Amino acid sequence: MKKRITMIIALITAAAALAACAESPTATKSNDSITVSGESTSTAAESTSQSAAYIKISAQEAKELMDSETAVILDVRTVEEYDDGHIEGAVRMAMEEFDAKSEEVLPDKDALILVYCRSGNRSATASKILIEMGYTNVMDFGGIIDWPYDVVK
Repeated sequence: MKKRITMIIALITAAAALAACAESPTATKSNDSITVSGESTSTAAESTSQSAAYIKISAQEAKELMDSETAVILDVRTVEEYDDGHIEGAVRMAMEEFDAKSEEVLPDKDALILVYCRSGNRSATASKILIEMGYTNVMDFGGIIDWPYDVVK
């Protein structure tokens, strides 16, 4: 019995160590593909039968996409937070409103959607929910607290 418990603890420790050593995926996007951790996959817009994956990008990468492509900038914070300062052109829709407003605010499920919140927690959750709802080109760029560019107040 003692050997079995020791073996289980060793396996859990090894699994935790491997998980901790795993690299966080990064993403870059060109006109026809997204590269995640060195692997190239087709864009979600090219194949709706392919399941979309959660993609985390930096504020700098998001800014480059905003400047070079048509993108929906989605702020998932509260009205008060949005009014305190938001990224120019951002639309606001809190996660609690997704069921009621997503069809109206985000009618194109293949559009590039760049998601942010205050610190990055809600944007990660919101991005994953949007993917589950069938949105195919969602990227999370974290929190506005890490946004080094201008905001509208």
